[in-house]
Amino acid sequence: MRLDRFLANLPCFNRQQVRLLLVERRVRVDGVTINDPRHEVRAFSRVEVDDQLLQAGRPARYFMLHKPAGCVSATRDPQHPTVLDLIDEPDKDELHIAGRLDFNTTGLLILTNDGQWSRRLTQPQTKLPKVYYVETEQPIEAAYVARFREGFYFAFEDLTTQPAELTPLGSHSARLSIVEGRYHQVKRMFGHYDNKVVRLHRESMGPLRLDPQLAPGQYRALRADEIQPI
Repeated sequence: MRLDRFLANLPCFNRQQVRLLLVERRVRVDGVTINDPRHEVRAFSRVEVDDQLLQAGRPARYFMLHKPAGCVSATRDPQHPTVLDLIDEPDKDELHIAGRLDFNTTGLLILTNDGQWSRRLTQPQTKLPKVYYVETEQPIEAAYVARFREGFYFAFEDLTTQPAELTPLGSHSARLSIVEGRYHQVKRMFGHYDNKVVRLHRESMGPLRLDPQLAPGQYRALRADEIQPI
């Protein structure tokens, strides 16, 4: 695959950012600085941007983690424990997070060194649902359901969210399925009604469901049948 396409397919860069990275000579492939967008990236090429490892040049690895509250979805943080601190694997610094969760949000988190696979899992274009269990401070009214399906306008990004399926489970709880992952999206959607989210737990991403055997803070490698459908 061309280098510019490889970078643009990752969750962390858009096409404009990729062009700048190459012009500024910040990309290395197999230890060599590359600014040619047509340079070929192979499955086992080592790709780095600055000090961030994007592809390890080693066989792909995939892990499912039950993220606990009070843990940062990051590989490094000077103040708080990170999800990577919960992983006891060799070369764990080569892993990145596919679909981050907020500090106090719990549930399914995926870590991998396969950037193209994680892109397919998280990008809105694939329309893979991300399903959350939600509890709110105020009652969830019946009118919410149609409004969530219509989408909400986010002025900061100047966009309207894609249709979401909200299924009330009780007066203050619901299950929510979305195909995007905008900044604080679920909290902002309920914030439209001045209804604070007091608990948020991700149950699944596409075909991947959180293993009920995993306690908060525990993880396991994905099985081959869980990786292939993505």
